[in-house]
Amino acid sequence: MIGFEGIGGWWDAILWGVMAKKNKNNKKSKTDTPVFDNRRARYDYFIEDTIEVGIVLEGSEVKSIREGHCSLKEGFVTVDLEPHRLTLHQVDIPPYQPAGALNHRPKRDRMLLAKKREIEKLARAVDVKGVTLVPLKLYFSGAHAKISLAIAKGKAQHDKRNAIADRENQRDMQRAMSQRMKF
Repeated sequence: MIGFEGIGGWWDAILWGVMAKKNKNNKKSKTDTPVFDNRRARYDYFIEDTIEVGIVLEGSEVKSIREGHCSLKEGFVTVDLEPHRLTLHQVDIPPYQPAGALNHRPKRDRMLLAKKREIEKLARAVDVKGVTLVPLKLYFSGAHAKISLAIAKGKAQHDKRNAIADRENQRDMQRAMSQRMKF
């Protein structure tokens, strides 16, 4: 009779426990999940306050966002007090190609999740003339998608020019300091 030693293949793997073991550290790092910033909002608005809220997404939207496809550039938020709700408008999440016929509409209105007290606070803030709610950042916290909203006040054209001039001056100072450090 032939012994089982040295047969090789899967039988040796079972006998000697040489099969691949599951790695206990299979968790994804935080850098694997995409983060979408609305840099245009920081340029166009003075940011007064921020708040983190959840967002209601369909399955194909989640897959598309995890692939790294989303644009917050044109997004804005409206507040309704009758049924206390926040609605996100004009945020573009492109279709997830493998979903086929079960895909979502790219620019549909999406519900945001916040507590009643927070919604009332945001409604009072938006009632002031020139103040609006804009999305700053879209990211995942664990398995949940979150949006960072900003209570923002619009900048005038001269404010934008001042911001550009300040940024250029800061950059010039940094260059001068780095040149000085080389010698």
